Amino acid sequence: MRNSFVIGMTFAVALLLSVMPMPTMLELGRPMWLAMVLAYWVMALPHRVGLLTAWVAGLAIDVLYGQIFGQHALVMTLIAWMMLLLHQRIRRFPLWQQSLVMLPVLGIAQILLLWLNSLTGSRPPTLLFLLPVIVSAVLWPWVFSVLRGVRRRFHVL
Repeated sequence: MRNSFVIGMTFAVALLLSVMPMPTMLELGRPMWLAMVLAYWVMALPHRVGLLTAWVAGLAIDVLYGQIFGQHALVMTLIAWMMLLLHQRIRRFPLWQQSLVMLPVLGIAQILLLWLNSLTGSRPPTLLFLLPVIVSAVLWPWVFSVLRGVRRRFHVL
């Protein structure tokens, strides 16, 4: 029970970071906090965190952003699915290589989000929509290290 609470709290912190106010200039490069936390837990504990968790987390971010219900749920489920396919390989990589793997995983998710947004008529006009992918990949080693520390500190199995 305590393990589920710790995992849930990391998702709650990621949701808070996702909606935390930022300066306008930095808003374009807001890291994909929820996607990174989801990717970590799917990679670390694929038997506990999977597609259902990703779907629920995506619905939560849809509610927080006030966007079409299920849009982010589909994207988060895609991220979880890709991480489930790759988790045994990625775990063995050094952090800088994991960051390089996160680029296409998060990039595909962001492009799917762009496509879903364009279906509703709210497509961003520039390629700056890919900036969060780059920022998230750069932050991945730190997010990974913090979450691994939390996992070890609270003995999450």
